[in-house]
Amino acid sequence: MKIIYFDCFAGIAGDMTVAALLELGLPIETLREALAALPLAGYCLESARTDRHGIAGTSFTVTLSQEDQPHRHYAGIAKMIEAAPLKPRVKELAQRIFRRLAEAEASVHGVALERVHFHEVGAIDSIVDIVGTAIGLDYLGIDRVYASALPFGRGFVHTAHGRLPVPAPATAYLLQGIPLAGDIGEGERVTPTGAAIVAALAEGFGPPPAMTPERIGYGAGEKDFPELPNLLRLVLGKAARSAPQEEVLVIETHLDDMNPEIYGFLMERLLEAGALDVAFGALQMKKNRPGTRLTVIARPQDLDRLCAIVLSESTAIGLRYYPVSRITLARSAQERQSSLGPVRVKVLAGGRVTPEYESCRLIALERGLPLIEVYRTVERESCQG
Repeated sequence: MKIIYFDCFAGIAGDMTVAALLELGLPIETLREALAALPLAGYCLESARTDRHGIAGTSFTVTLSQEDQPHRHYAGIAKMIEAAPLKPRVKELAQRIFRRLAEAEASVHGVALERVHFHEVGAIDSIVDIVGTAIGLDYLGIDRVYASALPFGRGFVHTAHGRLPVPAPATAYLLQGIPLAGDIGEGERVTPTGAAIVAALAEGFGPPPAMTPERIGYGAGEKDFPELPNLLRLVLGKAARSAPQEEVLVIETHLDDMNPEIYGFLMERLLEAGALDVAFGALQMKKNRPGTRLTVIARPQDLDRLCAIVLSESTAIGLRYYPVSRITLARSAQERQSSLGPVRVKVLAGGRVTPEYESCRLIALERGLPLIEVYRTVERESCQG
């Protein structure tokens, strides 16, 4: 199982993340070709070798050839990504990051999620950074993401809203539940985009997980701070254990007065917000009424956000939660060729292959085949291969 560790000793930004992924092996031409699927124009991508305090790294820059770019709302960005001919996993990762960012902006500015108006983040360079991060993680075959504590930073930063304290309000919102490192000097060390990337993707924060490092990439930030090299270090490697154990939370509530049509939407919201799993189970409740148990598996840092979604999107008036330990099999996401075309699969420990639903669903719709037939074909050909 491939894992990647974000060592944010100097902070993190979107361009630093893409730069480090380029150094780990993502070809910039592959990045350009994948990003061309988005309906964006008036920009070019540049990457170069550089150094910070004598340590060699890679820089990544988005240069605008068309300065007058349209302003964008979260709803429009989400639709743009969903409609683009990108890989399903790239879409899922990018949507997850943008949603976390939109939730932060919505909370800070007191507006509805769909009406969040991105300024810096809505610009082409930030869309490129977020979707580019998703492209890089998919290309490198990363299964799990972990991150170090993040520096808080201090001072002020100039934004479209004026002079704001460091970290910017949206960044501060995203840092909730994430361990913070000590003071490393003035300046913006964590940008909203950088904070959203680790907040949305990291399964844990702190020291590196048990792993065998294979490659290290350094992504250089635009500024050169005097205290330490402004670099993001990404460590790519393999998990040291085939069945890692982790601590998660189980969130539960019982529902007996909700329109059944709402359950599907509630599940979608929870999964988009980072829930590890969502399930509904039948109950016989008080006064002999049929009901439904909602069970959500979540990371501890996602508790408040997921509880807020349940309480706002359902008729629940209370929740309970408790910690549990879980063991998961080592697995990797791969794209394999089949007689029906390329298909995404999970490869589990021991070589067992399970097809990915979304990938099989698209094949079934495109070819007019029963979904179960697509599954059987992929499973049969994977066993033969």
